[in-house]
Amino acid sequence: MQTKFTLNPLAAGAIALSCGVAGPNLALAQETAAATPPAVVITGSRIPRASVEGPSAVTVITGDDIAKQGYRNVFDALTNQTQNSGFVQGADFGNTFTPSANAISLRGLGPNHTLVLLNGRRMADFPVAYEGTVNFTNLANIPSSVVDRVEILSGGASAVYGSDAIAGVVNIILKRQYDGYDVNVKAGGTSRGGASDKRLQFTGGKSFDQLNTLFSVELLEREPLWSADRDFMATRTGVAPTLVLGRRNVSTGQYVDLGNTCANNADLFGGTTGKYTARNGSYCASPTVGPSYWTTMTKNSSQNVFGSANYELSPTTTLYAEALFGQNRSSNNTRGPSWTSRSLTDSYFWNQNTSAYEAWSRYISPEEMGGVERYNRYWDDQASSLSFGARGVIPGTSWNYEAGYTASLYKTQDHRPRALANIDSFFLGPQLGVDQNGVAIFAPNPARLTQRLTPAEFDSITGASVSDDKSWTNTFSLTANGEAFTLPAGPVKLAVVAEVGKQGFSNVPDSRINAGYFNAATGADVTAGTRKRYAVGVETNIPVIASVNATLAGRYDRYNFAGRTDGKFTYNGGLEWRPAQQLLVRGTYATSFRAPDMNYIYKASGTGYYSSTTDYYRCAKAGQPVADCDYANYSPGADYLQTGSKDLRSERGRSTGLGIVWSPSADFDVSLDYWNIKISDLVTNLSADQLLRDEADCRLRGDLTSPTCADTIARVLRYPDNALNRPGEIKQIRVNPINAASTSVDGIDIAAKYVLRTASYGNVITKANYSKTLNKHSRQFAGDPLNDDLNDLTNTDWRDKLNASVTWNLDKWSSTLFLQRYSKIPNGAGDAYLTPTTLVNGSVVYRLNENATLSVAVNNLFNKVKSDTTGGWPYYPVGSYSPAGRQAWVELNYHFGG
Repeated sequence: MQTKFTLNPLAAGAIALSCGVAGPNLALAQETAAATPPAVVITGSRIPRASVEGPSAVTVITGDDIAKQGYRNVFDALTNQTQNSGFVQGADFGNTFTPSANAISLRGLGPNHTLVLLNGRRMADFPVAYEGTVNFTNLANIPSSVVDRVEILSGGASAVYGSDAIAGVVNIILKRQYDGYDVNVKAGGTSRGGASDKRLQFTGGKSFDQLNTLFSVELLEREPLWSADRDFMATRTGVAPTLVLGRRNVSTGQYVDLGNTCANNADLFGGTTGKYTARNGSYCASPTVGPSYWTTMTKNSSQNVFGSANYELSPTTTLYAEALFGQNRSSNNTRGPSWTSRSLTDSYFWNQNTSAYEAWSRYISPEEMGGVERYNRYWDDQASSLSFGARGVIPGTSWNYEAGYTASLYKTQDHRPRALANIDSFFLGPQLGVDQNGVAIFAPNPARLTQRLTPAEFDSITGASVSDDKSWTNTFSLTANGEAFTLPAGPVKLAVVAEVGKQGFSNVPDSRINAGYFNAATGADVTAGTRKRYAVGVETNIPVIASVNATLAGRYDRYNFAGRTDGKFTYNGGLEWRPAQQLLVRGTYATSFRAPDMNYIYKASGTGYYSSTTDYYRCAKAGQPVADCDYANYSPGADYLQTGSKDLRSERGRSTGLGIVWSPSADFDVSLDYWNIKISDLVTNLSADQLLRDEADCRLRGDLTSPTCADTIARVLRYPDNALNRPGEIKQIRVNPINAASTSVDGIDIAAKYVLRTASYGNVITKANYSKTLNKHSRQFAGDPLNDDLNDLTNTDWRDKLNASVTWNLDKWSSTLFLQRYSKIPNGAGDAYLTPTTLVNGSVVYRLNENATLSVAVNNLFNKVKSDTTGGWPYYPVGSYSPAGRQAWVELNYHFGG
């Protein structure tokens, strides 16, 4: 059955935009006597409404947009939205905690401040905390073929959804019905080589009287992109090459000459190994060690399955069930196998043969171990979600209801290559006791150090630790909405919600670490915890007068965790004023909160090391700029000690918004919105890089007593300047979560759409979205001055972003040109800005017949790779721009059976 309706220009334009106008098949009638359009549920409200536009701005990305604008998946679409201004660590960022996961950061407030929903329901967090600190939702396991649309609400929405919705809400809405079957095949790669990928999707659905079914199977394979695949970062230039083999007298600081060793091993690391002479002697080195062992894009293989069913039990009741399962293997390489004598203690030993304290070092090459991929780290992930319940009309009333249960589980296994505990004895022989200073004594054979390894020998001194991590969440919810009573201007609509939920997580490291099986520091403790959540809320829509509509919402959430209870009441209010049929003026005020991340609460004392570290203090003391500093970006980086805190308070947020929407016709609309978000008691783990920057600044200024400086100096522990080994180097960085004083950010969003319809030349649809952050300030401690984060050269967030697209639909052809402009960001040295950059994507879709389409998509048409040499290797803005260059795909879709 078809429902014919008419819309006023504002509602028509909004719904046309949300549906992704695709051509002449979509007709929006405009008549003098406007009928009531059908109600839709838009993210940010539980009350169905006739118009997409409301008191808060909502951005809608359709499934068609994902394909035409060059996005490979849902994450791609979200990360490229203009509201996603925050920097997040991606797969190219190095030895991070979560390279197998994808996160976004709306408004630059971090991945934990955006609530991600699937069909309005919560999903389990990724089991491992982002940066080892904050919990977040992974966006990697949702088949794009069944995505109907993605809605992004910017600003606080805790009064509707509870905790986490401080920066905004992302609601991924899947299709409920499907007629027939679709087979989709997609394959592509990069023009510079590497990172090829392919995808197969099989999607279908069928209706059987009262039963509607839908399913999707998605298989994806992606090859890695190695640093060696890009000539601009295939070798380190302008700095000392990486030590491959060295022997140093610790007392004198001089390297022992190795004779012909370097020449005998010249073929290692692709024939780039040779003797390097420094101020303190010579050693074997290569400029390609880092690039040889570095993937800037992970290798990935994933399989995702989704199924849903809706059964009309009666005219007023529908039973539903949805299930999602995905498994994923990701692998990367961020540093090869290296060895330093006695690395777990003082990194040197007493050489009985030479009567000297010595430090030996060795970097094992790909040629010795049988290929670089033999030292890959990989993750096996499994994500599942099950929802079922009933929805319909409450008997005897006009109220709608939905009662449902959702269970979500995420498991991951981390397989990490490690040196075994026998590696010291392999190179040094048996330990012969300790000297009077407690230093280990060896009588090593120098040939053992200089002789190349065989793959079998490599296997005898290396292995892999396996950690098991999981998270889960269960929620029962009951919602209802309907008309409460009628005012002169219209009916007052009401929605109520009640939720009960429980979630938990566990991080279980390999027990062999603490048993001394690996050449790794002990203290890898199990971290685990649970919490319960209870919530009740109410929302109302009030027609004040014919041109003014108000919304009010209030909600109380209570969390039980770690032997304590934390309850928060949040509320929001919105006004819509329509002085004319084509004009909407809107405003909102909302409070929000975020319960402390479970990782912050339950984190056991854990040690580890950063993938790389820059010692700004030693660079400054040596008078070396960061780009050329011997102590910059050294890998592996400094050790850290991290602990949690059960005394953290919930964050408190406040957001305001004011906007205007003008839609003179169904083919044109433009909106301007101002937004402001403030957070008090922000829970944050201290940034190691920021600590090192602050420490350098404090020490160089001689300030050791101000609140920030006193705290910083106590957290960055160093070896004494007169230590025999590693004098003045960083010994350990101590980090833990705190409730920071405050942070605030504000800005503007502009969106526009215009559709040109012609009889002979088809339709042309133009869209543009622009977001600009106007101000961002933070204060870590109450006594500190307010920091201007927007003009801070350590802040790599985007200051503004622009997306614009033009789509031309003509007969069997549909072509889209998509432009993305990124603002300036600080360079790697943190002393200037990189210029803005514009990237262009293009796609063409041709309908072969009524059942088949063929499309070609090209991302980064002009093959741009942003260069930045100021921070040293790898000579591009890591995490901000991709080094892949031009990427192209060919896609074939065939529909049958419907």
